[in-house]
Parts: sequence; structure tokens; C-alpha cells
Amino acid sequence: MTKKEPLAIYHQTELGRIYHANSLDVMKRRKKESVDLIMTSPPFALTRKKDYGNEQEDAYLEWFRDFAVQFYRILKEGGSLVIDLGGAWKPGLPVRSLYHFKLLIMLCEEYGFHLAQEFYWWNPSKLPTPAEWVNVRRIRVKDGINTVWWLSKSPWPRASNRRVLQPYSDSMKTLLTNGYTAKLRPSGHDISEKFAIDNGAAIPPNLIAIPNTESNSSYMRYCKEKGIKAHPARFPSALPEYFIRMVTDPGDVVLDPFGGSCITGEVAERLGRKWVCAELVEGYLQGAKGRFERPSEPPKPKARKKEDDGYYRIPHPGLLWNGGDERESAPLPEDGGRQRPKHMREKAEGAEDVTIISAAE
Repeated sequence: MTKKEPLAIYHQTELGRIYHANSLDVMKRRKKESVDLIMTSPPFALTRKKDYGNEQEDAYLEWFRDFAVQFYRILKEGGSLVIDLGGAWKPGLPVRSLYHFKLLIMLCEEYGFHLAQEFYWWNPSKLPTPAEWVNVRRIRVKDGINTVWWLSKSPWPRASNRRVLQPYSDSMKTLLTNGYTAKLRPSGHDISEKFAIDNGAAIPPNLIAIPNTESNSSYMRYCKEKGIKAHPARFPSALPEYFIRMVTDPGDVVLDPFGGSCITGEVAERLGRKWVCAELVEGYLQGAKGRFERPSEPPKPKARKKEDDGYYRIPHPGLLWNGGDERESAPLPEDGGRQRPKHMREKAEGAEDVTIISAAE
């Protein structure tokens, strides 16, 4: 039997290692049921090729199968697999790809995972894309969320929502102060007297609001000083921290097979978890080292004028509904937006070199 060559360790700490290697090779060398949490954001199945190696939609499920096998093998019975996935649009069409839903079904029905819960990461700072359908033809709204699938081998993965409680809103504080009459609500929910008990904090929903606006972090400064290209698709550290806190204990093992700039490892290190990251692109690992040479403080919401402004808000959809205002006076396009607006077509015809933005971004 041929002896396997040792994998290249790019950087290591007392708690973890970064491998400059194919994550499949890293996982194949791990013992069965040796990981408590796989926390990752794999390349998305975008319809426009990115420089960090995303797979095209048609081949995405087949590409993912080898990873699914290893995820299931190395995950402990009470462990969790958390996958952050952005959506995609069909090439040249204002309709959505179903790849991330198909992946979820494949992992559950073919590989034995359970969907512990679906989460939605709302990025309030996300730009209005795809530009062609949102800004030009105005027939879709901006895509502001990623799906986050929390999967497990067992229907009963280790977890506690007490680790991720949130402050009470002002309205809840008012209710606790003024009291609440226990009664049956019109919806049929029987609200008992326990609803008015002050437990100190609120159980969060499965909508996670985190802006992705990192610009002056220790990581970004390190990359700038060293002349290193920062990874273009980083998730904010609060996202892996949410799940690392909720489903692992100190000393547990966290693995990110698509490590990128190793945000997952940085958070796991700070929280006292053992960790492993794997990444193929050495340029991204050069920046990842900075996360451990100059560890940054965990980001905190900025203090604002109102006490509850730590909450991100979504405007009520009726704020601009003013009867028959001019926004509603024009009839809907009979062709569903197939043709670009006339003024945009005229502008395009007058330009020497026009590139129509596709629906991929």
C-alpha cells in the first residue's frame, strides 16, 4: 500500500490548522465521526464564472456529491452541517435557479441528512442586483438574502438557543412593564400568563440580519499592507459565530472545507473551539494568516440614538402606498418586461459599445 504524502499545513495555532490542500483529501484522512460542526460557504452555482471557482448550476449537484459523502462520514452523530448558499438567476432570464433547494433535497433524501432548520441571512447592505431586472427593467426586487441550511445526521443534533438570545424589543419591554392579559388570540394561539414573564432576553427567529460591510477590519488592513488581494466572497464573522455558539461547546471540532480567508477558523479560535480550514488558492491563505497574526475584536453593532436601534428594520411595504399615485398609473408591461424600457433602448442604440448586464449578478 502506497504511503500517502503529508498534507501541506499552511498555518497552525494551538487550536487549529489551515491546510493548503483539496478539502476532500483533508476530510478523507480524518477519522469517522470526528467533527462536531461543519460550517461553510461553498462556491455558489452562479451563472457568471467567478475567480474563486464557483461551479455552474448544471454540474453543481454532481460536483457536490463527493463532499456530501465525506461530510456525513466525518460528522459526529450529534453534530451539525451548516451551509450558507446564495441564490442564482437563470442565464438571461428573470427567473430563479432552484439549485440550492435541489441540493438540500439531495442531501436529505440521498445522503441521510435531516433539515434541523432553514435560516435566511438577510444582508441589509446588499446592492440592488441583478441590475438588468431590478434597476433597468424594474420587474424584480433586489435579492437580499442567502439561504442557510442547518443539517444534521440525527434528528436531535446538540444545540441550545440560549447561546444566541437577543435583547427584548421596546414593544416587548412595554408589554412586560404594563402587563399582559392571558387570552386566546384570534389566530387560535392560546397565550398564557407565562408570556409576560421577563426571561431577560428573546429567542431569535430564523432570519439573521447581518450587514456585510467589512472595509476597515484587521484582516482588510493586513491585506492592504501586504499587497494581498482580499477574498471577494467573505461572509461576516457573526454568521459562523452564531452557529458555533449554538451547536458546539469549547473544545469541540469545527471544520470549514471551503476556508477562503478562514473566517470560520478565526471565530472558532476566539471561542476556544478546535478548528480545521482547507483552501486551494494560496493567495487567499496569505491573507488568512493575518487573522491569527493580528486577531481582531469581535464586531459589535454601532450605538445609535434609539435604544433598540441594534435591530435592523424592514420598512412596512405600505409606506409609499398613496392610493392612485403616479407609480401605479402606468399599466403593467404586457410582455412582462421582455423588452427593455424605450428610453434605455434608445440610450443603448446611441452608444458605440454597449454591454447588456446579464441576470447572473
